[in-house]
Amino acid sequence: MTNPQKAFFDLLKQDRRYPAEAYQFVWEALNFAQEQLKMGTPQVSERPQTSEELAGQQKAERHVSGQQLCEAIRHYALRQYGLMAKTVLNSWGISATSDFGELVFNLIRIGHMRKTKDDRREDFDNVYDFDAAFEQEFRITLPEQ
Repeated sequence: MTNPQKAFFDLLKQDRRYPAEAYQFVWEALNFAQEQLKMGTPQVSERPQTSEELAGQQKAERHVSGQQLCEAIRHYALRQYGLMAKTVLNSWGISATSDFGELVFNLIRIGHMRKTKDDRREDFDNVYDFDAAFEQEFRITLPEQ
């Protein structure tokens, strides 16, 4: 088992609030934010990069704020799960935007995500109301007879 995998499995053992699927979803939503929604600001690495790292970079990394990521997660969840988005997130133990912060900062702690010096876990608190964000109004209309 590689070191990043071990760190992730150790995280799942230490913090049992969220399953692996929740972490995978947040990671996918971050990629969605950067690539599809073009969110974030280009970042310059704070440390010198090796020639292998520089050669492997195809595009500049983009930093996404906590609020931006919450909004991207909302869009991604609705795109992936439609009207079931809130139900799916709730089944993973996610019931508020603060849960996204817990997931992200757990991933930062084990080195699977990065943050800037200004990023805080609290940036994810109360970004939007979960019920309003995921329980969109819809009407079933029957054809007139």
